[in-house]
Amino acid sequence: MAADTPSPLDRARSKAYWRLLPLLFVSYMIAYVDRQNVAVAKLTMTRDLPNFDNAVIGFGAGIFFLGYFLLEIPGTLMVERWSARKWICRIMITWGIMAGLTALVKTPMQFYVVRFFLGLAEAGFFPGVVVYLTHWFPSRDRGRALATFLIATPFAQIISPKISNWLLAIGHGPENPPVLGMVGWQWVYVFWAVPAVVLGVLVYFWLVDRPKHAKWLTAEEAEALESELERERAEMRKGKRMTVIEALRHPKVLLLALAYFCTVTGSYGIEFFMPSILKSWYAMDMNKLTWLIMMPPFVAMCGQLIAGWSSDHFKERRWHAVLPIVMGSAALGVMPHTQGNLPLTMVCLMLAFAGFKSYMPAFWALPSMFLTESAAAGSIGLINSIGNLGGFLGPTVLGKVEYLTGSFVGGLYYLCCSMLVAATILFFVGLGKKKV
Repeated sequence: MAADTPSPLDRARSKAYWRLLPLLFVSYMIAYVDRQNVAVAKLTMTRDLPNFDNAVIGFGAGIFFLGYFLLEIPGTLMVERWSARKWICRIMITWGIMAGLTALVKTPMQFYVVRFFLGLAEAGFFPGVVVYLTHWFPSRDRGRALATFLIATPFAQIISPKISNWLLAIGHGPENPPVLGMVGWQWVYVFWAVPAVVLGVLVYFWLVDRPKHAKWLTAEEAEALESELERERAEMRKGKRMTVIEALRHPKVLLLALAYFCTVTGSYGIEFFMPSILKSWYAMDMNKLTWLIMMPPFVAMCGQLIAGWSSDHFKERRWHAVLPIVMGSAALGVMPHTQGNLPLTMVCLMLAFAGFKSYMPAFWALPSMFLTESAAAGSIGLINSIGNLGGFLGPTVLGKVEYLTGSFVGGLYYLCCSMLVAATILFFVGLGKKKV
């Protein structure tokens, strides 16, 4: 074989990346928009529905994660033991339906119910994909693959505000009458729900569960990739092999879950309320606001790609997880002191977003460093389910503090401290040190 001819393994790795990651990226982007679009929809939703204040929106945004929590571990195990393709298809179709139904809510209780069932519908998607990537990508490629998948969230936050802002104008003013009896915030939910159902069908026909099932790999390529993945699994199996129950009780799994909980508390709190904070502090119009809220996710997307590449290149996970979280925490701590100075506020928001996005490729590579197969799948599900309860706590705290005090400042300090706790845990948990 010529020196410059790629090996079967390298060809398989490249084909897997370009075949699987684009669809997973777009799917996660839509999932994130459907989960987060309440942050923009609320800007007119609260005007049309008088009972919807920041406390109601914050609680409703967060209750998504209670439903998410209940089915997270079973859903992740379904990916490992049954079929990622079929399970992700089911998830996407049902979450698309529930996201669209949000357009019909009239009361806070209806809002809470539909958000809860949206969480149930989406449960298992994110950790399921994390597990699915371990079926295809050796450890040397995992940080890059995770980073490519994960940048779907900041990308969603970049492209969705302008589209959603355009939709919000429907039904407000004589030049923008209701369409099919629905106004702007209702169309925000419906417009972004449709792609989830369409992509769910595409997932069924496009994804492949394992390399050995991929018709787009040659037999030699599939065998080389399967052998490499099995070699890594065999390395991990040396010593005592953990069951799912043992993995769920493992101290490091529980500490990772706590760290993720604290980080998600901070990230989702600020993500859901960033438009409201900027509007409250600077009283700007919707057009300017939607331009500004695109800036922090763009910085986060760049940081996530760089961190994923760097983590793989240096074969180091701990500092690549800890330092971004510390940076995000510091930005949230400084942010209240920038009120009245829009450029400084935006710098803090950009640093905060970069912090709580860039740590993720390294963080999600940690469980597979000491667990394999069903034990790894169950632990990833547990970490994500417990961690995402922070998605309930963060928006709820920020919304409640603003409701009680008339200010977001106390809530921002809480989010800052929560992320510092996460960084401390990850530093001392003893995982992800540089390989020598």
